[in-house]
Amino acid sequence: MNITRPVVRPLSGTPLTGTFAAPPEAGPDDVTLWWLGQAGFALRHRGRLILIDPYLSDTLAEKYRGTLFPHRRMHPAPVAPEAIRGVDAVLCTHGHTDHMDPGTIRALLPHNDPRFVVPRAERARALERGVPAARLTGTTAGERVALDGGITVEPVPAAHEHLEQDENGDHRFLGYVLTVGGVRVYHSGDCVPYDGQSELLRSLRADVALLPVNGRDRHRTENGVPGNFTVREAAELCEAAGIPHLLCHHFGLFDFNTVDPEDARDALRRRATPLSWTVPRVGDAHVLTPSDTPGDPTAKEDR
Repeated sequence: MNITRPVVRPLSGTPLTGTFAAPPEAGPDDVTLWWLGQAGFALRHRGRLILIDPYLSDTLAEKYRGTLFPHRRMHPAPVAPEAIRGVDAVLCTHGHTDHMDPGTIRALLPHNDPRFVVPRAERARALERGVPAARLTGTTAGERVALDGGITVEPVPAAHEHLEQDENGDHRFLGYVLTVGGVRVYHSGDCVPYDGQSELLRSLRADVALLPVNGRDRHRTENGVPGNFTVREAAELCEAAGIPHLLCHHFGLFDFNTVDPEDARDALRRRATPLSWTVPRVGDAHVLTPSDTPGDPTAKEDR
């Protein structure tokens, strides 16, 4: 079995600065992606810079100090939010603080004037967190948001751990399918499997899926921490939806809500499928190049 896939090249050791400059290895049509920790990513295509769910502060450690889950960072933020320049858009998948962080939002605003795309059901929360009303775009599943530079955002439902809608039918938890420079990138937000998900994503023809893999259990759920895909579920979704590359995230930041990256790699190595995958390191760049070349029918490990 052959499948087409984008080329995903991890570049370790590339210095990460607040300008998110594309590395020399990136071609003019390539997309460069950086994992910022937790569910946070930066995407660069030519002159455009997009942030998704950036959590670059210690807001949660301050909020939950002395509690059962104190939310202390296991690694520092890979870049200080006040050092970031040139952000065109910030996408927040939902209202939880590690995805819509007031500390990061307020630190970005003195030196950036981005457009904020958030679930319409969380508009009031976004305004509370410091998003300027004039720069706020609310959306929900089934719509399409056009950004500068020919970038488009297609929201899809996310279940964290359930599909939730407000009184207007707007989804509280979203994923986004971005079309950037000829590559279609799916960021699920916080999500677990739900009925019809793989069929919906298959119709949207994503090239790369950015999926959380920290899983879920009764202890966390009963103490207010809803869960996400397991590694196995993330891989199965990509396979069912025809998404050729999985890039894992949402691990390694909080000790109560993570998985061992080596365990994740071992689980993915054992899958006898054409799925290629990356278990990334925080701050490393990944260059995404569109490709119509048939992929190798064996599983490929990129990191």
